[in-house]
Amino acid sequence: MTRRIMHIDLDAFFVSVERTLNPKLQGKPVVVGGRPESRGVVASASYEARAFGLYAGMPLTTAIRLCPQAIFIEGGFPKYRDASQKFMAILADFSPYLEPMGLDEAYLDATGFESIYGSVHQMAVNIKQRTKDELGLYASVGIASCKVVAKIASELSKPDGLLEVAAGEERSFLAPLPIAKLPGIGKKTERILDGLGIHTIGELAVTPLNVLKSHLGAASEWLHNHANGIDDRKVEPPSAAKSISRETTFGKDTGDRSFLTATLRYLSERVGSRLRRQGKQFRCVTLKLRYADFTTITRNQTLSQAADTDQTIFDTGQKLLKKALAQEKQPVRLVGIGVSNLTESGKQLDMLDTSAQRQEQLNKAIDRIRKKYGFTAIQTGRTLRLKDIFVSDKDGYTLQTPSLSR
Repeated sequence: MTRRIMHIDLDAFFVSVERTLNPKLQGKPVVVGGRPESRGVVASASYEARAFGLYAGMPLTTAIRLCPQAIFIEGGFPKYRDASQKFMAILADFSPYLEPMGLDEAYLDATGFESIYGSVHQMAVNIKQRTKDELGLYASVGIASCKVVAKIASELSKPDGLLEVAAGEERSFLAPLPIAKLPGIGKKTERILDGLGIHTIGELAVTPLNVLKSHLGAASEWLHNHANGIDDRKVEPPSAAKSISRETTFGKDTGDRSFLTATLRYLSERVGSRLRRQGKQFRCVTLKLRYADFTTITRNQTLSQAADTDQTIFDTGQKLLKKALAQEKQPVRLVGIGVSNLTESGKQLDMLDTSAQRQEQLNKAIDRIRKKYGFTAIQTGRTLRLKDIFVSDKDGYTLQTPSLSR
């Protein structure tokens, strides 16, 4: 049986979610990512904004110059996460073979399930219709015999399109496309291929493999296969997370240690909350700092015993922060905290360590309060300082995160 793989991608996802909440944004150039005077980047731009040259990853200062009439929205992860969960639930109704690729896109293996809907094409139509009716969002869908071709097809069908590549027509479909359309071709690889006179996927497909290996090394074989429409990767559910982290980029570089410590405490609490929701404990804490000159460092410490409390994350991170700041005097641009070496919860408590038991009980109580009344309903003295700096709602403070994925 020939495989039929779908790649489903929500169009301008962050912007589209904002429009479901505020219909007045329809038809207008909208940018999600932050205030235009900040140093953040565009996380999502409406198609009206893209007409002015805006794209994801563009500095906001450039975006406001190219499109001063655009409406800029800071955005918030919780509402995008909720929309994503509902989207994935719709997809799971059509096939159990689902592989999410971030918040707004996924692969779906429809092989054998198309007969339920009459055809795989009609199955995709039904997915698009349910996504529109239930979520108010528009999806673009690509259908092919493998992942790479399905992804390219969905990209070419945007916005709100549906493109199916028949089995056996993969090479002819790919051949005329520019090489930049092939996933995995970055600017550096594109320059190398351009120097070899290779400008289309079809030209890449017929280039001898030994020629590619001499210029691209290990990546050449899978690029060559993908250019020929060969991709045996299965649609697989995501594996369990190996780490949990949170970070934020400041509006201005700062050397204020009190502010850095307050931010680190808040990030530690967010990491701890997510860790406990997943029923995990950690053994390693990692601090991330980016300085004003964009130098980025990470420092980590492994604990002797697994833990899951906010206090342990913060205390360890604070020690690493103090040491790093003593060694480097320039202002900080970004701070982040993460935990790894995750294990399932349920360790034996040390009966002599009553402080650890109290911390675990305290975190459980705080988690219950926050679940009912919102994350900022209860705070430590340190994080209260942030209320005059960051915008907040029941889901917590709105921090600057380049991908809005935190």
